[in-house]
Amino acid sequence: MKTAIQRLLAANGPGRLPRIVTNYDPDWDGDDDSSPAFDPDMDGDQATMFFYDIIGGWDQPATEDIVRGIRALKASTIHLRINSPGGLVFESVAIKTALEQHPAQVIAHVDGLAASAASTLMLAADEIEIAPGGFVMIHNAETFAWGNKEIMAQAIAMLEAIDGSIAAQYGARTGLALEDVAAMMAAETWLSAQDAVDKKLVDRIAAPSRASNRASNLISRFDLTAYRNPPAALLKPPGESEALAKARALQAHNERRLRLLALGA
Repeated sequence: MKTAIQRLLAANGPGRLPRIVTNYDPDWDGDDDSSPAFDPDMDGDQATMFFYDIIGGWDQPATEDIVRGIRALKASTIHLRINSPGGLVFESVAIKTALEQHPAQVIAHVDGLAASAASTLMLAADEIEIAPGGFVMIHNAETFAWGNKEIMAQAIAMLEAIDGSIAAQYGARTGLALEDVAAMMAAETWLSAQDAVDKKLVDRIAAPSRASNRASNLISRFDLTAYRNPPAALLKPPGESEALAKARALQAHNERRLRLLALGA
């Protein structure tokens, strides 16, 4: 049986081998966001980084490049723009650590979805705001293993350690008891913007604007069926056939590739 991260990668990635991507522009502002060291979006002494896809997924910037880029940033404020269904936990931890060690003030903006590993990445911020219509999802870590009972026991021990570490981070942020956080993670809890504020996972809901009202559209680009119980409102429209869904995803992917080619022309 595939784990959630395997299903997530299969559903949302084009299936090529990992590589460093240039001309990566998820926010379509004309800047190359493939690595903060290459071309962060700068406005005076403020920098903006975009995490608009699977963290550590196919066609994503190498984590080492992101970390080196963060360390090299000369900025007093770093803005994290997040719309991600999650990804690889240790990649997220490495980026989170680099942000925490940077002297800049870090402000996270959940523009759509901060799920799984993305919800831990946002904890690097000194302030967290979420768009109206945005969601945060927390759950237990998953992996896959092959081997005898000793190897399986090691895998279980590793997952328990990861879950404990992540729960402690959520607990430190929210003030919730660890057993309550652990129960939320075990249940794969999806928090609306107001729920996230009420649980103190985020500080505030962003002021309504045309940009923040795009949250549901941003989330809808992801196939969230890899998870156990995403809200029905975040899934594809009822009645849409699998073939049509695949056609839409292929069209979106091809449009993005065409834009990348145009930027490189």
